[in-house]
Amino acid sequence: MKILAVDFGDARTGLAICDAGEMLASPVGTITEYNFEKCIDKVSQKAKELEAEMIVVGNPINMNGTEGPRSDKCKEFAQKLRKLSGLPVEMWDERSTTVTAIGYLNETNTRGKKRKAVIDTVAATIILETYLTYRKNKK
Repeated sequence: MKILAVDFGDARTGLAICDAGEMLASPVGTITEYNFEKCIDKVSQKAKELEAEMIVVGNPINMNGTEGPRSDKCKEFAQKLRKLSGLPVEMWDERSTTVTAIGYLNETNTRGKKRKAVIDTVAATIILETYLTYRKNKK
């Protein structure tokens, strides 16, 4: 099943998708959009364009396991995306994905504007990789 992962942000939203066999998560870019509703529409359009069959939205749960205002906003995003796209949408714990993404970018010496342009896409790819690992182990 082709699954689209979304790392939602107020300015930049990273996207990644896997192949139909759920083996490889690949970055597919960043949507730069400040308007909440327009961002939902753009992600829905990208899901159609990429022929995604499901969407996973990162849920920024606090390190202590609680959910704050950011988590609530991501849940609202996921709910509206589900309605608009007609696809199943799941929330996925994204704790530490940005920190991990920063680590990857440090290893490849990606800095400055280049880093800013790709960090959300890398985070979306990590979200998808962890979700795919969960699905494999759940079977």
